[in-house]
Amino acid sequence: MTGGVGEGYADPIQAPGTSEAAWRAWPGWGDLPEAVLGGVGRVVVVAAHPDDEVLGFGGALAMLAGAGAEVIVVAVTDGEGSHPDSGVVTASELVRMRTAETRAALAELGAGDATVVRLRVPDTRVGVFEDEVVARIASLAGGADLVVAPWTGDVHGDHEAAGRAAVRAAACVGVPCWLYPVWMWHWAVPGDSRVPWGRAAVVPLSSAVLERKRAAVGRFVSQIAPLGPGPGDAAILPPDELAHHLRDREVVFR
Repeated sequence: MTGGVGEGYADPIQAPGTSEAAWRAWPGWGDLPEAVLGGVGRVVVVAAHPDDEVLGFGGALAMLAGAGAEVIVVAVTDGEGSHPDSGVVTASELVRMRTAETRAALAELGAGDATVVRLRVPDTRVGVFEDEVVARIASLAGGADLVVAPWTGDVHGDHEAAGRAAVRAAACVGVPCWLYPVWMWHWAVPGDSRVPWGRAAVVPLSSAVLERKRAAVGRFVSQIAPLGPGPGDAAILPPDELAHHLRDREVVFR
């Protein structure tokens, strides 16, 4: 089914979204198989913007790091475009803030020794540089056991382009690629026909792993708290949005 979420809005991400209570009550959870993380010795986790990898895959990342996997995080952009109308911070200041937040968040996940590769693609323009992103990810993914990236149907241009690039790069080097949704939880509804549930799998998070993820998400202060009093400084991820990413499970499309 499809719901009326986002109907009448040019951008469904800016429209009122689906509540986390609705997602938690969805009986379809029981139909999703569990994603197996065992046997992953080296993983490349792609983020269109700093925080995507933690929001969508942070619990799994903590589990992989805890099992001794080598973790490479690819930040396609530095997220400098998150607050274009801010009266408080400049784009260059946001770069510094968000880069530091990523490092702090990875430490909370137990992945403080992860390699972070910044591609420095302009925020909001990943699609323009998609071929270059493919080449960079492929150069890092050779010999990896898994590539993980934002879902190609997330209804956010940068997320979709980063996901497409990761899928192509992983195919080039013969590595499986999983895709994690971020904004899907906002604009989709339980059982939504626009979502490929037949390819979905669940990563259950223990209470200890969930606490690690909660602490990691809390490090992204520039995104979860207002930068200032003006409308251009509002939080990008208010509590009702964060709730989707602080449940006891994550979902990937395989």
